[in-house]
Amino acid sequence: MLWQEYARHLYARVGMHLHRNLRFDVAWSGEFAPAAWPREMACVDWALSSLETDGWLVNQSRMWLASQYTVRSGAGWVAGQEYFHRHLLDGSRAANLLGWQWTVGAGSSKPYGFARWQVEKRAPQLCAACPLNRNCPIQNFPPNRDLHPVVNPTPLLVRDDDLATTQGPTTVVERSTPKSVLLTVESLGDADPALLAHPQLPAVFIFDEPALQKLQLSSKRLVFFVETLQDLATRREVSVHLGDPRRIAPELSAAITWAPVPSFEKYAGSAVELHPWPWLAQPHAGSVQSFSAWRKNLTRPK
Repeated sequence: MLWQEYARHLYARVGMHLHRNLRFDVAWSGEFAPAAWPREMACVDWALSSLETDGWLVNQSRMWLASQYTVRSGAGWVAGQEYFHRHLLDGSRAANLLGWQWTVGAGSSKPYGFARWQVEKRAPQLCAACPLNRNCPIQNFPPNRDLHPVVNPTPLLVRDDDLATTQGPTTVVERSTPKSVLLTVESLGDADPALLAHPQLPAVFIFDEPALQKLQLSSKRLVFFVETLQDLATRREVSVHLGDPRRIAPELSAAITWAPVPSFEKYAGSAVELHPWPWLAQPHAGSVQSFSAWRKNLTRPK
């Protein structure tokens, strides 16, 4: 849970910087490269099939695929993480970006070395049935690499001079009386603070058409959103829109829960009532260069 919270704090502070190498130079740009995941490797095929079919992977197999894609194959990691984000039902942009940054070495200088030993330890049946069993391309760990620090990394990793913007509102901002509660993908369910504050108001969700055209999310992710909304509709009134939130949201007179992601700016100006994000721990202004540095300065909420 704290790793997820660290991802949210980091993304809230550095924003789109998280889409590029944060601290150390590794391959990051380029088109999606399917060949970076050789399907003839049983471990890769199994993990990739799980991602594409079920939309979920345990953390270990996520690291296998990320390491294979960039550390071993040399492809730019951003397109690989985008493929993850397209399929993962729990596709948190912050957590996904952070996981790839640290696995490929961009965030820590120590790439995760995917090797046969790790597969045999956790899933020996994959190696036993693999057609490359006697000629394994990951028999040994990849060579150690001396990664060079990023030139002019964002100073936001070290300090936050605008903590109020990073953490969002700390109390409810009331502009006028809401007529609905607008949910976002970052806070989609009964525990949404704005939803809890207004149990009598209808809930509204906007499928962001411009974003969907760009992201090309898998059908299972879209079905997951729909099923979540259907479940919520068994307990209260729910309406759904398809279009541009910048055009639709201002007409809703909605209460909205602030979200620690750059895309929330689409909703912020139209909220007639803005609720604080339910942080597990409040963001601080100190270093977020690593999980340990971030946690060292952490203050738990009372």
